[in-house]
Amino acid sequence: MSTREVVLVDAGGTNIGSLRYAFERLGIGVELSADAARIRAASHVILPGVGAAAPGMARLREAGLVEVLRGLTQPVLGVCLGMQLLFEHSEEGDTPCLGIIPGRVRRIVGDEHRRVPHMGWNRLAIERCDALLAGIDAHAWAYFVHGYAAAVDTHTLARVDHGESFAAIVRVRNFTGMQFHPERSSALGARLLANFIAT
Repeated sequence: MSTREVVLVDAGGTNIGSLRYAFERLGIGVELSADAARIRAASHVILPGVGAAAPGMARLREAGLVEVLRGLTQPVLGVCLGMQLLFEHSEEGDTPCLGIIPGRVRRIVGDEHRRVPHMGWNRLAIERCDALLAGIDAHAWAYFVHGYAAAVDTHTLARVDHGESFAAIVRVRNFTGMQFHPERSSALGARLLANFIAT
């Protein structure tokens, strides 16, 4: 597809407005849609999400988008809860998810050294090279807000350390997930979103 047509999945995420604005700052127009045909026709698809896994999956099922998302072949980016929904299962509400990325999302257990939810700025640690990370410093800062996380494995591009290591950026085929909020992560987030659109 020669024309860039970015669609933000209208799945009820409260970060929809901030994501649209982040792309607008890059000079990229984004269309909000829950229409299956429109999502399939997009050059790039963004799955946002702030909230809980079970209601997030319920909204996707009600909109008839579960199989649509699973079948996409263009670049897809899941942000925060949107990333978690790409996995097979979430402990949050014992929720079966999209099953695109192998693995389970688990509750972060807090202690005297680890605050839950994990909220605030943390450094990323790059696990492996990828075009998505072009121009990113080895220990750049990103903004996180989450109480559940996926383990670091072979699909992890970057991790974050918060008492233990969690996946911060993952990729399987055309599907990418960012556990943090790129739209709130200053220059790092802007570069990552631009790199995603360039894929």
